[in-house]
Amino acid sequence: MNCKELGKTVLFPHIVVLCLLLPATTCFLTYAMLALEENEPVRIGAYIFATYTLTVWCARIPRIIRCFLKIKNENKYAQIWQGDTRLRMKVTLTGNFLWNGAYAILQLGLGICHRSFWFYSLAGYYFCLAFMRFFLVCHIARHKPGEKLQAELRRYRICGWVFLLMNLTVSVMIFYMIYVNRFVRHHEVTTIAMAAYTFTTLTLAIINLIRYRKYNSPAYSASKAISLAAACVSMLTLESTMLTTFSNGTMTLQRQMAFMGISGAAVSIFIIIMAICMIVQSSKKIKRMEKSNGQ
Repeated sequence: MNCKELGKTVLFPHIVVLCLLLPATTCFLTYAMLALEENEPVRIGAYIFATYTLTVWCARIPRIIRCFLKIKNENKYAQIWQGDTRLRMKVTLTGNFLWNGAYAILQLGLGICHRSFWFYSLAGYYFCLAFMRFFLVCHIARHKPGEKLQAELRRYRICGWVFLLMNLTVSVMIFYMIYVNRFVRHHEVTTIAMAAYTFTTLTLAIINLIRYRKYNSPAYSASKAISLAAACVSMLTLESTMLTTFSNGTMTLQRQMAFMGISGAAVSIFIIIMAICMIVQSSKKIKRMEKSNGQ
């Protein structure tokens, strides 16, 4: 085997080897970060191995993209999923409703067990999310987007009012984080994973909110507004975790509380503004439609 073939084998290993590298790298890197000191050779080797895994996967990205595009264009189920926006919306909303509802019940049970307003506020927050998503999926399951525009606008407006109610539960959560020192410490690896997930969720929520405006469906827009609000609240939880995990004693509790207070106020104001815009816009459109129908 010459150098060219060896380099190709190293940079473009077989797909089986490529798939095995991910769990192996994850386990090796997790062990190194949890059990070994920063300057130990084995930990440095874990970083090198992780770099190699990332490199070979990045080298395969064009081929992976072509594979997904082929499946998307040739598989009939993928075509149905891609072409039916209403189906995607129903599945997404139903899944999120079931998850939010189950988590709300869990937090309510913890609140009753521990008699803590922290768990009650979490339960109220997730119940609000579950209610709005169930409220929207009931309409989307029966009607196409824009088919019952006035009914969609009413549901859009009700979601705005629920946002205002949800903001009260978010305010209680922020109060507990700041004044009751409800900060949660996780390991660095867990915190980084949480950060990656939260930033991905926030980015997708913003993109979908803009993208789904082309359907001119208040129900679709409301569902994406819910995802954006939930992502913003998740950012608060992430900030609290990161301030506790990575401060290493360099940041005082007062500064952490100040940062959380500013961020919490920004998220709360954003939710209020979004709720008011939803209520005002839908009310104006409903009035115009009622006047035109009356004429």
